[in-house]
Amino acid sequence: MNRRLAQGFSADRVPERTDAVEAVVALGANLGDRAATIAAALDELARLPLTRVTAAAEPIESVAITPQGADATAPAYLNTVAIVTTRLAPTVLLSYLHAIEARHGRERTVRWGDRTLDLDLIAYGEVTSADPALTLPHPRAAERDFVLEPWLRADPEAVLPGHGRVADLLARLRGSAP
Repeated sequence: MNRRLAQGFSADRVPERTDAVEAVVALGANLGDRAATIAAALDELARLPLTRVTAAAEPIESVAITPQGADATAPAYLNTVAIVTTRLAPTVLLSYLHAIEARHGRERTVRWGDRTLDLDLIAYGEVTSADPALTLPHPRAAERDFVLEPWLRADPEAVLPGHGRVADLLARLRGSAP
């Protein structure tokens, strides 16, 4: 194993452990052949070093979300969630996710704009971070049906760190909280 991949590249911050961590990656696409892109991205996730995909939900379709809210006039998204175990540092994993997006033609020109592929690191074990370069857990995951539903399908016992059980979060979003 390449120790630097597990630790990250910051010389001033060395992790205490290199055990595998469960991470949650959300995948979405609303341009091109969405299903083929999602399938290819899942395959690429499975080939990352020090990483193994342990579960992935069947994709669901959702309305596009913009800073102004839901936009039914934009192309619909296909979304899923993959659960991976990894020994990569979270920043290194995120860099790999950005590289996969770029290989699929992702352009970051408009915030929350249409995209060929969007990969978000939703959670990385119990790690929390307010760093602008990598906020963990993902700051809007608890508000996103299109993240919570496939995550729950992939892992019925899932918990979003700092927010609670994914099943409860989804029920609250849908107005059927216990």
